[in-house]
Amino acid sequence: MDERSDEVLSKVPAVTLGFWIIKIAATTLGETGGDELSMSLGLGYALSSLIFIALFLVAVAAQVRAKAFHPFLYWVVIVTTTTAGTTMADFADRSLGVGYPGGSIILAVLLLASLGLWYRVEGSVSVDTVVSPRVEAFYWITILFSQTLGTALGDWGADSGLGYGGGALVFSAALAIIVVCHYVTSLPATLLFWSAFILTRPLGATVGDFLDKPVDSGGLGMSRLYASLLIALFMVACIVIIPQRAGRHPGPSGSPRSAG
Repeated sequence: MDERSDEVLSKVPAVTLGFWIIKIAATTLGETGGDELSMSLGLGYALSSLIFIALFLVAVAAQVRAKAFHPFLYWVVIVTTTTAGTTMADFADRSLGVGYPGGSIILAVLLLASLGLWYRVEGSVSVDTVVSPRVEAFYWITILFSQTLGTALGDWGADSGLGYGGGALVFSAALAIIVVCHYVTSLPATLLFWSAFILTRPLGATVGDFLDKPVDSGGLGMSRLYASLLIALFMVACIVIIPQRAGRHPGPSGSPRSAG
């Protein structure tokens, strides 16, 4: 008998190196795309956030209704969370007047509350358990808050004197530490996954800012629209080229596996 015969395919992809490559690209696109709407087109943070949240709700509804994992649909939802996260974080940090530290604290509390409620209801926050609409709802709410927090952390790091290049190096180093912990420690894989998921967002934010901010501010001065199109094309190529498969969740007789 096949040892996987009692497993259920998840609605989200298996966590592989390819997953992280596309995730970082998606977070970078979220930064440039969000700034294109709120800054370059002058719609402002509040209106841009409402537009991206509406797009997120439409995309996530299609994702939840889908019967199986579809790579393009999944990554479209991820991009809507990164763009919404960009404008929501900017709204919290700048329009509400709480600054980067205050915005980061508020968003961290919201993220922890989301994870806490998810764990209280389901008994696990592992991505391997995303096999029902209710768990998927918890998953996407947590994703949205994590993307928004990551944006605030990225902006805070860049604004604190690190600059865009320095911020990217710091967050890359933090991710490298998580990778080492995954291989040489017994820390829970689920904890490491969510830590890495959050930290890839500020890495993408600093890379996105580096691409489109003026040269005299430490960036490359690229057009936000041009940068967004290039990153989007790179993402599409990665989704087509890099093999992706649905994650697996043990059936009722099995015990949930950790993600990471």
